[in-house]
Amino acid sequence: MDTITQAKKAAGEKAAALVQPGMLVGLGTGSTAYWAIEKLGEMVKGGLNIRAVATSLASEKQARELGIPITSFSEIQQLDIDIDGADEVSHDLQIIKGGGGALLREKIVAMASRKKVIVADERKYVKTLGKFPLPIEIIPFGWELVFRAVQSLKGAPTLRTKDDKPYITDNGNYILDCAFGVIENPEQLHHQLKAITGVVETGLFINMKPTVIIAYENGEVKTI
Repeated sequence: MDTITQAKKAAGEKAAALVQPGMLVGLGTGSTAYWAIEKLGEMVKGGLNIRAVATSLASEKQARELGIPITSFSEIQQLDIDIDGADEVSHDLQIIKGGGGALLREKIVAMASRKKVIVADERKYVKTLGKFPLPIEIIPFGWELVFRAVQSLKGAPTLRTKDDKPYITDNGNYILDCAFGVIENPEQLHHQLKAITGVVETGLFINMKPTVIIAYENGEVKTI
């Protein structure tokens, strides 16, 4: 296991330690959230009683294989805690997510959670958002119109593909990965993008006041 993977594992396990018996837990998606789910699986095998809602089919599959009981919003109203990763976290705790393609479900789960915990390695902790291309989930029909509208906002969108075909989210949508450069005002950009017909959701997670756990290659783990 390389040092970055060890750092991600440490962050995920520290986040999992915040989960208490009886909690309803949001399970994130990505390479760091993976380790939180793995640890929670160990804790469940050890007797921890929780139920969870996963933010992707992949995370749900992982959780079920580990014996973590899965529930849904048809059965519950709110989650106690959501543990998820990030593609970028700024110093003022604004976030870009969606590199794994699960941004819509991730945001639904985050908004339904009392406590939000973000786990990331030090490479994701940045002064200002924007180096990582901003993912935007969009409706497939007329996606070209959305593409051009994003260009008019001085973004440089790319349609995400897989095996030379448009990447399809768990919700049956497309994703545009959009380079805006340094994002000085993420809240304004989020609202501008949401105003475009055909945009389902953006990867900007704004003003959520999360607890952020950052793992460093030297083994240190900091909570911000």
